[in-house]
Amino acid sequence: MSQLHTGSHENHDAHGSLKSYIIGFALSIILTIIPLVAVMNHMLTKTGTLVLILFMAVLQFGVQLFFFMHVKEGENARWNIMALIFGLVILLTIVAGSIWIMTYNQVAH
Repeated sequence: MSQLHTGSHENHDAHGSLKSYIIGFALSIILTIIPLVAVMNHMLTKTGTLVLILFMAVLQFGVQLFFFMHVKEGENARWNIMALIFGLVILLTIVAGSIWIMTYNQVAH
């Protein structure tokens, strides 16, 4: 019976502590409130607001990955981070290439 039970929950150390979850939750709330306050009070121009929202979204993405998804913990942490970086490089390449093609497309003119 003990062999059946130990298979799926063997590595309890890979999960975060209550302190790390609270820190992650607090950072998530703060990173959500900052752009909300900026938008509600018209503190920035439209471009500045967009940049602030995008920057806070990227920071929120990092907080979620490191505090809740535990991307840097466990035995495959290095591979997880490398796969994440590779995926981001592909994403940025596709987005930048699409914007470049749409901007400099001379066939439509």
